[in-house]
Amino acid sequence: MENVNIPVGRSDFKFIRKNGFYYIDKTGLIVELLKTEATQVTLITRPRRFGKTLGMSMMAEFFDIRKDNSALFEGLSISENKELCKNWRNQYPTVFVSFRNVDGLDFKHAYEMLKETFSDVFMQHIYLLESDKVHEFDKRVIERIANRTASAGELQNALLILTRVMSTHYGKPVILLIDEYDVPLAKASVKGYYNEMLSTIRGVMSVLKDNSALNFAVVTGCLQIVKESIFTGANNFVSDTISDSRLDEYFGFTQADVDRLLLDTKLTSHRDEMKNWYNGYHFGVHNVYCPWDVMNHVKNLLLNPATPPASYWEHTSHNDIIYQFISTTETDINDKFETLLSGGYIIEPIERSLTYDVLHSSERNIWTLLYFTGYLTRMLPEDIPETLEEGSFALTIPNAEIRGLFRKSVNEWFLAKTEASDRSAMFDALWKGDAKRLQEYINDTLFDTISFYDYQESFYHAFLAGQLSRKGYVVKSNRENGLGRSDISVRDRKMRRAAVIETKVTNSESKLDSACEKALRQIADKQYAAAIKESGYKQVISIGIAFYQKQCCVKVSK
Repeated sequence: MENVNIPVGRSDFKFIRKNGFYYIDKTGLIVELLKTEATQVTLITRPRRFGKTLGMSMMAEFFDIRKDNSALFEGLSISENKELCKNWRNQYPTVFVSFRNVDGLDFKHAYEMLKETFSDVFMQHIYLLESDKVHEFDKRVIERIANRTASAGELQNALLILTRVMSTHYGKPVILLIDEYDVPLAKASVKGYYNEMLSTIRGVMSVLKDNSALNFAVVTGCLQIVKESIFTGANNFVSDTISDSRLDEYFGFTQADVDRLLLDTKLTSHRDEMKNWYNGYHFGVHNVYCPWDVMNHVKNLLLNPATPPASYWEHTSHNDIIYQFISTTETDINDKFETLLSGGYIIEPIERSLTYDVLHSSERNIWTLLYFTGYLTRMLPEDIPETLEEGSFALTIPNAEIRGLFRKSVNEWFLAKTEASDRSAMFDALWKGDAKRLQEYINDTLFDTISFYDYQESFYHAFLAGQLSRKGYVVKSNRENGLGRSDISVRDRKMRRAAVIETKVTNSESKLDSACEKALRQIADKQYAAAIKESGYKQVISIGIAFYQKQCCVKVSK
């Protein structure tokens, strides 16, 4: 396929199809949803950037009675279903609204964004003001919502009013598509106006309850918020989460999707790389890729085949959840976190529905949130040796991209924590050559630190360098010194004193002492300390440190 146009950042189905952008056929979603016409409300929850908005845009173009979009669907699988297309394509009044932009530093500003969102939707249906079937009272309400002057009650009932008026105008029940319904609640939870926004959104979503003007509704979001009573009373309510299997292949790319894309773009040599970095999500019975990552990487590879994989998903939203998670003081959580980062899995009960105001109130909620938002995925039963209890999942990090995101977050957290800590006791022990106190300090700090390098020497090296940095001293790592490269040197130019540190890693606690002695011998043999003294320092302390997991041994030679 020549001149493949990759639609990065495009979620408008019509734009993609009209302009010849590459599109992976997901029109089977419509067929699947229409198999259960009696279901009035379907809630679909998926992590961000897994194609929810594009799927909703596709459905809007298919159902909207105001349009004739047969050309947009030509060549796609749904066009082969002639009877379904005859009965449904562009045959029903359709409302498509997205709440993804409803955000603000406080409730007042977020509420203004909600008014703006509804104004945009009502302007799309401003033709209703000319309808002789619409009552004058309703027309005045439509004008106020479109002009952003509606009362709070009118705004909360905006969708209820619109579906009722459209059904009257067309003489048919309305198809309602609500995208990213929970974004306003997620933003409000972080910024401190959750209760006000919850009350507003609960009112808005009342359109789903006992609404005779509604044919059916499809709602998308990240979390299923049932406990908030947002969906209580909705007729024939059905949810489809990443734990279900009905719609799993329509949100995310399957292996077949990615293989076809790589074939069409002549990038099949990158298949393993793509799989390692962006696959690994288990939705229902399917393994899926994150579409955002795949499309971004393919686009960059087309520009430069040497482009290495990158963390594209990381920059699509704030990752505050990870920082809140790793900053917990609960040792049990940190231990599990280390297991995940080392490539293992943990078994945890998952709460099927959450409320945004209690996301971080318990360990179960933390794991649930990480799972439903795409930072963790569940392992398939055939991939684990044990039998799980009902409601519990074996959770693991899905791929190299997310593992890298976690590791980056750990490094940033550790640096911030180190900078804010009082390290005066450590430096006092360092400059006095007090091996016992220095060993106690390092052991205590190691115990509170999250490791993800399986206790390799690089982890301990980075750990020590971080502890010694940003206190006004010159800290150098792996620099030429004497007859070789010393691991770490710390220089206090003002007091003309320095310390040379050599680290060793052992495979058992019993070898710590001998490994420490070996480190000191290396400092002497390679003349690390002597070289620093020759540069004008009056005092140079030689320090050998040996590590085994989260234990260390410190020996000093002055």
